[in-house]
This record gives sequence, C-alpha cells and structure tokens, in this order.
Amino acid sequence: MGESLRGFGCRLSESALLQWFCRLDRLEGVFVPGKSALQRYSQWLPEADMRKVIDTLLAAASDGAVQGGQSLDLTEALHLEAYFLDTTCVKLHIHFPVDWVLLRDAARTLMKAAILIRKRGLQARMEEPEAFLNRMNQLCMKMTHARRKKDAKRARKAVLREMKKLSGIIAAHAKRHRELLREHWRETDLKEGAARQIIQRITTVLERLPQAIRQAHERIIGERQVKNTEKMLSLYEDHAAVYVRGKAGAEVEFGSQLLLGEAASGVIVDWELVNGHPQADTKMLGRSLERMNGTSQGLAIRQVCGDRGFDSAANRALLEKDGIYNAICPKSPAELDKRMKDPAFAKLQKRRSQTEARISIFKNAFLGTPLLSKGHENQSREVAWSVLAHNLWVIARLPRGPAMALAKAS
Repeated sequence: MGESLRGFGCRLSESALLQWFCRLDRLEGVFVPGKSALQRYSQWLPEADMRKVIDTLLAAASDGAVQGGQSLDLTEALHLEAYFLDTTCVKLHIHFPVDWVLLRDAARTLMKAAILIRKRGLQARMEEPEAFLNRMNQLCMKMTHARRKKDAKRARKAVLREMKKLSGIIAAHAKRHRELLREHWRETDLKEGAARQIIQRITTVLERLPQAIRQAHERIIGERQVKNTEKMLSLYEDHAAVYVRGKAGAEVEFGSQLLLGEAASGVIVDWELVNGHPQADTKMLGRSLERMNGTSQGLAIRQVCGDRGFDSAANRALLEKDGIYNAICPKSPAELDKRMKDPAFAKLQKRRSQTEARISIFKNAFLGTPLLSKGHENQSREVAWSVLAHNLWVIARLPRGPAMALAKAS
C-alpha cells in the first residue's frame, strides 16, 4: 500500500474492510496492532524461511505437488517449467551521493547524538551542538554557491578544507560524549538497548568519516577520480553501489542489484539482492538454478530465457549438462539470426519482453522505490515479503475451479 507502519496502523483501525482482509474480525475482540507490533510482524520470518513459504505456495499451485492444483481450487495449475530472468537496480533510501554532503551527514548524526546525551545530563565541555550544525550548514551553502564563481575550483577547495577541519572537531566532541554515555548510562533514564543504539550510531559514523573525508579530498582538492569499487555513497548504507545502466534517463543508478526470475504465468520463482557491488549477469544464473534445485519442492526448470547479458560459454555448458533448453539471447548477431529460425526459441524470446514489465510492477507496486528499510539483511527480508505479496496477488487473479465457484454462489 506504500504506507508507513504508523500510517497503515491508522488506516487499519478505521477500515472495516482492511480488518476483514487481515482476519482481525475472527478474534473475540478486534485488536488493531500499532506501528511497533506491525514492525515486529514484518520481521517475524527471515529471508531463508520466507523462501520456504513461497516455494510451498508455488508447489501448491503447480503440477508438482497436488494434481491439477486442487489445493488452491485453480482451474488450471501453474506451469513453472519456463524460467525468465533479468536484473535491475533497486534504489536505496539515500540522497544523491555528493562527496562533501557526506561530511554534512556525519556532522548531523554525531551532533544529534550528542544532543540526546547532553539532555540526559552527561555533558563534556564544548559549544552547543546546534552551533556546529549551523556552521556546517553555512559551509554547505558556501560550497553550493562556489561553483558559480569564476575561480570555482579554488573556492570549493577552500570551503572543503574548512569542512574537513570542522569535521575533525565534531568527531572529537562526539567521541568524548560516546565515552561518557558508555560509562554512565545507568545514571540516565535510558534503557540499555537505547544507550547501545546511540553508541553504535556514533561508532559507525566515526569509523566511516575518515574514508568520506579522504574521498572528498581526492575528488575536489586532488582532482583525481575514485574508482567505483572504492566509492562511499552513503554513511548509513555502506553496501550501496554505483550501477551503470547505460540507458536513457538512467545512465547511472545508486543502490543494490536485484535478480528477478519469473515463470510464464508471472509468478516470481527466484530472486537475489546483491550485497555490495554489482555482479556480472553470467555469474548469477548458476546460483539461481542451484537455489531452485535446492528447494524442498524441487522446482523442475526445463527452459531458461534471458537477455544477452546471461550468455557465456560456462552458462551454455551448464544448461546443456542439466538438460535445460537454452533460450538465452546470444551475444553474436549472426548466432541470434540463426537461432531466431527456431520457433521455440523465437516464442520464448518474444515472451521475455514481458519480464521488463514484471520488474516494473514489482518495484513500483510492491517493493517501493526507493527501498525504505535499512541494512542489507532487512532489505533482503523486505524483498522476500514483497515477492510473497506479489505471488499471492498473481495467483488470486487466476480462474478458480468448481469448489470456489460453489462457495461464492452459496
């Protein structure tokens, strides 16, 4: 629904239809969960367990488990033999990565943490944290306007040197407040978990701040390029990576690489959210087939279709070894012309165009753009929950058998 946990809790409390859909009306008393309970519900199952749930759902709707898909009262069972896969970039909840903005982010996080600590009576000798925030904001505005000057490079270098000096002072104050909280948190009204979270927040930023300063120095003062594999795009999502798409309107994206594989019916049968830098599509096909073969239901893939990014000698040999029909678009134009004369190959390639639409539906209608959860583990779990919701939506729209029609009539 695209709602926050708090927003969905409010919507749930006022909508009888949503309460019926969530089966709250089956309880003796209608209890509407709040945002904290909804968050706990969303973290019940890790990704590995969610894969088992999705595999069971697909098996129940296919020929593999119950003959004719009768357990779900489907008129026709799902066919999962044909496998269509593609990769995309999932945008993370980060602003556009500008080197000097990382210094501003660090200052805001460290000083806001210091404010929380000082409100509990634990104070080290320093100016008020708000003064450092104001100073950093002023430097950010100077940096923004510096590019409009004639000597823009010189002005930007001068401002960055001031930001580096201020960042060092802020880091030193935050470190002292962290030690104060670590030693005296029992004297405050903070619980142990809250104190640990504040300490971890400061520690994380302090560990990553030197790399952010070094990166800004290299690019602005040194005027040297930084390799994509060495770039820091966010202080908070350290696994965010540069994803070179090379497409109109999306030459470069920042986030995580996502592999999605669907069946001909539109259900998603496999996925993988890459942790870190994007990988070649050729390396992802083997892992995907291995995951599907290792499921408890043992999905039997007979045909694999993808774009030319998945084509390689190793993948061709892998599919031939497993007896899987190779409908991956070859990189050679001459080989593509030759293979398009095969009716089965041409049919699968024509169907492959729908996978782009499936990815768009999944990202925009179920997963959300950008992905709001933080940390790769939480993001992987959110992708798994979104796959479950998507597959339930697809299966629910399929024609039902006589049992379901009779129930509706009664």
